[in-house]
Amino acid sequence: MLAWIYKSTTKYHRYALILIGLSPLERLFYLGIQDQLSANPIEFITRSTGTWALVFLCLTLSITPLIKITGLANLIAYRRILGLYVFFYAFLHFIIWFLLDQNLNLDAMLKDVFKRPFITMGFLSFTLLWPLAITSNRLSMHLLKRRWTQLHRLIYLISMTVLMHYFWHKSGKHDYFTVSIYAVIILSLLLFRVWWSIKNSSKRNKKIVPLAF
Repeated sequence: MLAWIYKSTTKYHRYALILIGLSPLERLFYLGIQDQLSANPIEFITRSTGTWALVFLCLTLSITPLIKITGLANLIAYRRILGLYVFFYAFLHFIIWFLLDQNLNLDAMLKDVFKRPFITMGFLSFTLLWPLAITSNRLSMHLLKRRWTQLHRLIYLISMTVLMHYFWHKSGKHDYFTVSIYAVIILSLLLFRVWWSIKNSSKRNKKIVPLAF
């Protein structure tokens, strides 16, 4: 009975998280209806979807450290949802840029990708997110086995390319403060993983009993 209640509660929490994850998109629709998307609506929507992709990336990276610190293993159920929202908002970010800024012109898009470094890093980040989104299911975990874990370590590389994309974009507007906040959050979360790995490695080494000669 308790197990059923536990599973049901976790399920409803996941549903709630899905609804919460859609709220930034609902806000954009509301602002659009109210004609409050600023003087440059395309830039506002592009910037907003990109920012929310970054926010969900930070939340996704925070799940494992939270599990290690609190011991609440059930938090793992929310990591997949948060990760898919990273891809969802990154996809919207890309589509809006390609549709409204590049007018679906593939040649113009590719020239922009190779011309501007921040676009290069953004496009690379979006490309690397695809295999993670496609394999974010139990069937892929079963088929890929250990390779699944290795594949999803791409999230560390993606974190760096996203930061570079955000930094180069904001540096053009001399907005270093916002970039530094996200940089501190992401680097702290990644450094925690490194520290935890070293800590566990040292514990395992201490358990090894030396051979007597």
